[in-house]
Amino acid sequence: MNTIKHIKLPKDNGPHDFVVEWWYFNGHLKDKLGKEYSFMNCFFKVDITKVNLVHLAPHLIEDIFKKGVYVHFAHSVVTDISNNKTYKEIQNLSLITEDSFKKDLLYINYKNAHILGEELNGTIVEIAPNDFHIKNKNIDLILCSNKKPLLEGGHGYVGTPENGSYYYSFTDLSVTGSININGADVEVEGKAWMDHQWANTTYKGKSDRWTWFSFQLENGTEIMCVEYDSPTIGTDILIDIIDKDGNQKQYNKAKIKSTGKYWRSKRTKTKYPLSWQIEIKEADMIIKTKALAKEQEMIFGQINYWEGPMDVIVEIKGKKVKGKSYMELVGYPSDYNYLLLEGEEIEKGILKRVKKIFKKF
Repeated sequence: MNTIKHIKLPKDNGPHDFVVEWWYFNGHLKDKLGKEYSFMNCFFKVDITKVNLVHLAPHLIEDIFKKGVYVHFAHSVVTDISNNKTYKEIQNLSLITEDSFKKDLLYINYKNAHILGEELNGTIVEIAPNDFHIKNKNIDLILCSNKKPLLEGGHGYVGTPENGSYYYSFTDLSVTGSININGADVEVEGKAWMDHQWANTTYKGKSDRWTWFSFQLENGTEIMCVEYDSPTIGTDILIDIIDKDGNQKQYNKAKIKSTGKYWRSKRTKTKYPLSWQIEIKEADMIIKTKALAKEQEMIFGQINYWEGPMDVIVEIKGKKVKGKSYMELVGYPSDYNYLLLEGEEIEKGILKRVKKIFKKF
């Protein structure tokens, strides 16, 4: 039996020698004119010998693979909610600098390794214990934690000792900085959420499915809610709540159902449910949430998922509270060939470079 250790911060903000690990941020932002935006930024560290990512198989990246079993990749999306536009950056393979993961506080410096893409530097730097600076093509943000971390499952571990995940969140991060919208930097401020997870488990891709939400309410309460479906363990529900004073509660029973609004992807044919109701009887709570943007699909090799901002109203003991939410939908049925889509992206990249060359003449 594996021994479950206690979360110790800021040390555990750094890397761990596990099969999969990720540092995930999302947030809701406004500019000086009151226009609304959102962002997501996630950096992954994966043992490629134990996770089945066909497009990152060791024989396809032999030179990098010789340096160690871990590969890295990064996904990011900025949503201009007011104008219904999204700006995505999906790094299928990220190269890290020699000093990444080697400082006292979390430090990751990476760039896109895609042979036809631009080499864009990204960083995730812990500038003070539990405060972060994240930067990539479209974001340059400072995030400062205002509340002690939410320890999912009550102690920062979910699942069984043999098959589980360390998991904690900073649910109330103040944000300042800028985002890049259509080539222009826009000063913003707002509120963000950070998840950090690491596990010795191998995700099965399309055979596993999860529906995940982070809720940030105007009364200072934050909620993490996930429904996980697996052919081996069935359906699990996990809900963690932290109030304005940092008090935490956990629940594993809820009625989670979609409420009729969908968006179908033209590329993958996936039908994503974009409105939900979550009833938590033990907490006397009903959550109603709906998407603020539709086209939020992310495609990573053979994996496609939806990641985007939501609006939310929560009825707690008969009183309504407004807030903001972020949703992630993974493993919903799709019908596409990722190799064909990758070929299309390569063709677009070639055309883009050719146009740049001809502009010089």
